[in-house]
This record gives sequence, structure tokens and C-alpha cells, in this order.
Amino acid sequence: MKWRFIILATIILAACATNGKSQATPPASQNPVEDQLPDYGPAPELTNQVWLNTDRPLRLADLRGKVVLLEMWTFGCINCQHVIPSLTGWYNIYASQGLVIIGNHYPEFASERDLDNLKQAVKQLAITYPVAQDNEGVTWRAYNNQYWPSLFLIDKMGHIRYKHIGEGAYQETETAIKSLLVENYQ
Repeated sequence: MKWRFIILATIILAACATNGKSQATPPASQNPVEDQLPDYGPAPELTNQVWLNTDRPLRLADLRGKVVLLEMWTFGCINCQHVIPSLTGWYNIYASQGLVIIGNHYPEFASERDLDNLKQAVKQLAITYPVAQDNEGVTWRAYNNQYWPSLFLIDKMGHIRYKHIGEGAYQETETAIKSLLVENYQ
């Protein structure tokens, strides 16, 4: 029994001396966005036919050289509603620098499928960036999405470089946006 206590005390002292971290490994970044953003591969193309706040359907192939923030949302979702002010703010600040925000509206309930209801919600929520109606979930499934809201940042080459599910991480997301905006486009 005494030897167990000595081993346990040694482990605790070692953990305290290293603050719980191995001395052989440098500490991880406190902000993962400060490290290079991962490349999740090419973003699936948008095939939506019904769009609001734009005069034509948007295609990622036509947006090369721009950073695209694609949000999966539905207007009845309170969490989605909470994210909209940040999206609107980023759109107002960074659109002139090459940020395109697209709201991909995939309905959860039958009333959200109605285009007039979507138009009314976009107006009521003061959304000015493009919104695509995705009633059949084609874009939703192409991105293997399961949650409202979900954010996907797509770089100037058309690759997914950042993902976030739910509310929050606003500073992290904005840092990722700024990082992608300054990346070279080749």
C-alpha cells in the first residue's frame, strides 16, 4: 500500500511541475485558427435554382478568387437567428475585401419550405446577403451536414478550410475569414 502512495505522489508532483503537459511537446496554440487552417478538400458545387438577394444563381466556380462563407440554416431555428447578426456584420465589413456570404436555407418544418415565408423571414431578419432555397436538401447533403446552423469557409481556390457547428466561436470564425482573405490566390 505504501508503494502505491509513493507512485501516486510522484505522478502528481510530476504533473504539477509540468503543469500537466509533457516537456517533450510544445504547448498547443490557444487559438487553433492561428495555426494554418486545414484543407478539407474541394467544396461541392452549389446547384440551387431559387435564390434571394441576387439576380442570378451563384456557383462556386464563378466565385474563384473570393472567400465564401456558406451557412446552413433555417429561419425557424433560434440558434440560426442568433448567428445572423455576426454574418451581417462580416458581410458589411469584408464583402469589399472579397468575402461572399451565402445562406443555404434547408427547412426543418413544412412552413419553412414555402418561398413566400422564406422571403418574409429574410426581410424580417434584415438579411442582405444571397440566400439559396434548398428544399430538397441537395446542398445540405452534398456538404454532409446534419446541424443548423453550420458554417463552412471556402477559400479562393474552392476548398473547404473551416467548419463550425452552432452558435459561438465568432472571434475564431472572424480570424479564419481574415486569414483566408489575405491568402494568395494562384
